[in-house]
Amino acid sequence: MPPVHDAVAEALAQLGVRCCFGLVGSGNFHVTAALARRGCRFVAARHEAGAITMADAYARVTGEVGVCSVHQGPGFTNTLTGLAEAAKSRSAVLVLAADVAGSAVTSNFRVDQAQLAASVGAVPERLHSPRSAAADAARAFWRARVERRPVVLSMPLDVQAAPAPEPARVPDPPVLRPARPSAQAVREAVQALSRGSRPLVLAGRGAALAGAAEALERLADRLGGLLATTAVANGLFAGNPWDLGVSGGFASPVAARLIREADVVLAFGASLNMWTTRHGTLVDPAATVVQVDAEPEAIGRHRRVDVAVVGDAREAALALLEEADRASLPRSSWRSPQLEQEIARGRWRDVPYEDTSDGTTLDPRTLSIVLDEILPPERVVATDSGHFMGFPVMYLRVPDARGFVFTQGFQAVGLGLATAVGAAVACPDRLVVVALGDGGALMGLPELETVARLGLRMLVVVYNDAAYGAEVHHFRPEPQAAELVQFPDVDFAALARAVGLRAATVRRVEDLEAVRAWVAEGAPGGMLVDAKVTPTVVAEWLEDAFRGH
Repeated sequence: MPPVHDAVAEALAQLGVRCCFGLVGSGNFHVTAALARRGCRFVAARHEAGAITMADAYARVTGEVGVCSVHQGPGFTNTLTGLAEAAKSRSAVLVLAADVAGSAVTSNFRVDQAQLAASVGAVPERLHSPRSAAADAARAFWRARVERRPVVLSMPLDVQAAPAPEPARVPDPPVLRPARPSAQAVREAVQALSRGSRPLVLAGRGAALAGAAEALERLADRLGGLLATTAVANGLFAGNPWDLGVSGGFASPVAARLIREADVVLAFGASLNMWTTRHGTLVDPAATVVQVDAEPEAIGRHRRVDVAVVGDAREAALALLEEADRASLPRSSWRSPQLEQEIARGRWRDVPYEDTSDGTTLDPRTLSIVLDEILPPERVVATDSGHFMGFPVMYLRVPDARGFVFTQGFQAVGLGLATAVGAAVACPDRLVVVALGDGGALMGLPELETVARLGLRMLVVVYNDAAYGAEVHHFRPEPQAAELVQFPDVDFAALARAVGLRAATVRRVEDLEAVRAWVAEGAPGGMLVDAKVTPTVVAEWLEDAFRGH
């Protein structure tokens, strides 16, 4: 009889697992090797924090369950920050975490993995016995997929090593159809629309997951309304002339004004949190708010809602279209040729600014605009957390919702580079561009070797101000406080070359010609740009963030 770790791998292979990220130790070696024997690609990270984040990004880009394999004890505890991010972002991730045997009460590796998982919002599961192991693994996978939450499957070593009583047979999972909202809720939403004249369709990640982009664009056309997204759904309406882009602190002045002018806001799969609404200032207090979400508990969690519609975003959009026609809802006159031109000319790149580049440092806005011109349109943009992150979001275009990965649910610094690795594995046909601050680049530094080792086509851009910029700007009024978060300059180009990447140090626009040549060359492998950016430029979104704190 095969051992349990083999039965677990067989069950996961039957469920369609085709990629696993991780770091192999003695406790997870056998199950990881068994997955690889069944055709699953194993991507070795240099740190478990990177492995879990790679799996998270892979899940977001592909729509599959991201799988991560780690050793017991410290191997699992090293995942906790990334696990918290995945939990807060509702990512479908399965962590295969080895665990000590029940009898190993004095093991150095013994920690309560179930409580640790639950403490950061993940779902703890377990291999309970050799007889139940295949079913336990299938249940954990199914929960991650259906509930869209990270699930930690603890795998005790004694259970893993025991013989499985029979070959793993996983029944085909049932087909889940998206839920259509109630007719009464749809009628109430259309009645709310009839009382307004400037409708805004605001889409979040729930809309992207539902594949609702086309249906929402049709709805906006029928209503004569405008479109916008949350940050995590950036790119969902790319190319639509009525798309205002990202709502919230990253919204351009034109977009922010038009969002405030909306008198009916239809939010699809968007939580309407403080970031999307700029602490409530972006939505007119008199506006009628209709919130559509597949999960009832999400509706009204962050702000007042006038009409609640429980259901899948795409199904709700189609139902609203049908009801609008049935009720002969008049089309808004908000759209006009003049407004279309104003939107087209109101992107961040069209907003005047005083370029602070001085030959030694480069204005981060100028850096971002020039990079946008150099890079191919088919791209994936990922960002780390920090003051700098507004610049790539505001100035780098993305082709669709798959083209933007934003691991900001936990606002943890240091996850950006691993995010980019997961996205690059998921999208090998696109150039991945990852924006990092110098602090986050050093936190995630181990995975720079992973980028080189895997030969990933990736541009790593370090917005290097030799500081934790958000804290510098936040604490500048306090004497000497900023010195606590400022550091000597780091030569990231030298670090990149040390692991086998191309690299360039950028202080002037002309220095970016090295990037242009690399893009044109199209050779496999990655490049790092150590951009010495002007430290005095404060991103527009930061003031709103400080207000929230």
